[in-house]
This record gives sequence, structure tokens and C-alpha cells, in this order.
Amino acid sequence: MEVNTLRILFTVISFVAFVAIAIWAWRNRNSSQFKDAQNLPFDQD
Repeated sequence: MEVNTLRILFTVISFVAFVAIAIWAWRNRNSSQFKDAQNLPFDQD
């Protein structure tokens, strides 16, 4: 494989991973976990 082919392959794989993470983060099923996590810095023990 050429170096340019590897670069293209890595770019495509990175983009697919980014889209998959974005879809996972925006699913309604995960919203309650993220709402809890967004308040963690403000919790006083």
C-alpha cells in the first residue's frame, strides 16, 4: 500500500468513528446520563 492510500483510509475511518460517536451522543436513550454528568462540576459534597 502506498502512503497516500493509508492516509485516505485513516481519514475515512476517523470520519466514520466521529459520526458514530456523534450519533451515540445525540440518542435520546443517553440523554439522562448526560444530564446527570453535566451537573457534576457543580455538586457540593
